[in-house]
Amino acid sequence: MKIAIVCYPTFGGSGVVATELGIALADRGHEVHFVTYKQPVRLELLNNNIHFHEVHVPEYPLFHYQPYELALSSKLVDTIKLHGIELLHVHYAIPHAYAGYMAKKMLQEEGIFIPMITTLHGTDITLVGKHPFYRSAVTFSINKSDVVTAVSEDLRKSTLELFDITQEIDVIPNFIDQRKYREGFTDCQRSLMAADHERIVTHISNFRKVKRIPDVISIFNGIQKKIPAKLVMVGEGPEKAAAEKQAKEYGIEDKVIFLGNSNEIDRILCFSDLFLLPSETESFGLAALEAMINKVAVISTNTGGIPEVNVQGETGYLSDVGDVNSMIAHSIRVLQDPEKLESYKNKAYTWAMTFDIQHILPLYESVYEKAYAQRHKNAY
Repeated sequence: MKIAIVCYPTFGGSGVVATELGIALADRGHEVHFVTYKQPVRLELLNNNIHFHEVHVPEYPLFHYQPYELALSSKLVDTIKLHGIELLHVHYAIPHAYAGYMAKKMLQEEGIFIPMITTLHGTDITLVGKHPFYRSAVTFSINKSDVVTAVSEDLRKSTLELFDITQEIDVIPNFIDQRKYREGFTDCQRSLMAADHERIVTHISNFRKVKRIPDVISIFNGIQKKIPAKLVMVGEGPEKAAAEKQAKEYGIEDKVIFLGNSNEIDRILCFSDLFLLPSETESFGLAALEAMINKVAVISTNTGGIPEVNVQGETGYLSDVGDVNSMIAHSIRVLQDPEKLESYKNKAYTWAMTFDIQHILPLYESVYEKAYAQRHKNAY
């Protein structure tokens, strides 16, 4: 099947999932065309089944904000016609589903009926989507999609609660590709991060307010008072400078390592003992899953779709949002006993394997076939 994928090409979870999905589809013989404003960060190597089409947005003095949705719709129409695309899969409701629908309507004028699958990832629903300015457009775009999927049961429920949705929503969870997480990296030198007697705690995010970065620093501060440890912070974002200041105020700046963005997450996680995810909300918690496949125990909040990933008392522990003391206590409980820590790590890996892409990919192929079979049903 010839598939066009629209996503954000950034380090965010939705872009990573869309890119990894496209790569896996290409490996199974599908022809995949990524359509976005720059090459996705995890699309490191193009092959015969993977193509990238850049969306250019001309700048005109007339526009205060450049019309990306218009440029994207036009690019989709051109790409679909030129390459005989059979199916459109957009990730994120706004603006991608909206632009995708406009492309569908333009193509219908020429007798081309292209089915569109919309995958909801989280903030497109719970943050951006529910804003009064966008609510009508999000509702319209979802209802005009041929098939709608959500990355967690919690996100599915939230979407139905927040919007007047007439479409069914299939839950297809996020995934990892276990083949990419190999043990025994020769350049995975733990001593570069911590001494042998120190535990390594890790946090990976885009450093936005929703990630509650101050809680990460506070939790680690409590941990290091009881257990020798280092904190590795991976990512960039608006909360990073404040986090660096907070670590200095606590007097632990020598124990906190800020690495910035990285394409080698597995090489960082392979020597980690504990992963912190104290988010305000997460539609799924992909960062936690990536930690777990690397045999890292997880301490997280119990919000959104996180409990569908992190299993209480098995792969780690969950606490209420903002309950730093609880997360400190859970962290110490996991880290202080080497045998128990090893047990948490192994259980985290075993559970993460159930989210391997080889289990999830057939679910997407199934909805593709469903959408393609009924492509004329929702033509108008």
